[in-house]
Amino acid sequence: MPSLPTPAHLRRVWEALDTLPDPTEQRPWPILVSGCMMAWGCGIDGSSYGMERALDKLKGLDNICWVPVCPEHMAFGTPRRMPDLHDGDGHAAIEGRARFLFDDGQDGTEGILAASAQALELAKRERVVLALLTDMSAACGSQVISLGARDASPRRFQRGMGVMAATLDRAGIPVMSQRDHRTMQRLLSRLSPGYVVEPDALDHHEHPWTVAHFGG
Repeated sequence: MPSLPTPAHLRRVWEALDTLPDPTEQRPWPILVSGCMMAWGCGIDGSSYGMERALDKLKGLDNICWVPVCPEHMAFGTPRRMPDLHDGDGHAAIEGRARFLFDDGQDGTEGILAASAQALELAKRERVVLALLTDMSAACGSQVISLGARDASPRRFQRGMGVMAATLDRAGIPVMSQRDHRTMQRLLSRLSPGYVVEPDALDHHEHPWTVAHFGG
């Protein structure tokens, strides 16, 4: 089964990983990360969704400086209703062509745009080299997100970015997701000299579900 074309934002991650100076304990790489992956209880139900497990192979490395952020918590607090993007992805929301709506119909577009701008300022201030974000989120997704409410039947998906991911991408900050396993292997090989890369690892756009859902 052929994979979908590699997204441009992921190619920018590869370029960064190929050109950045080696990270050290004295000069670690600052990496922006979704708060849930740092075990923040910032999910809609006040949990982390168990997302911290996505960083198991990166835990304990002293050459990373994590910069956690959760734009949904910043804008709306926790707990909150479930938000999704309607009529387009995060880029479309920035351009005024899509809306960030909660499952009760409340429009949170203005709030998530403002919080995403704050997250970008944090990323610039901390001079992050890349962002590792939770895919399929209306804020943090970078490869696949819901199209409309996720509790709709059938649930619809779209290729694209959430609002914060799109904000960072437009500012030139390389963005990847926890589901981009091939790129994660590249990251690990830079952070841990001697790390043996898993040759069969796939990025999210290469996964059989993604290819089958969106076509080769």
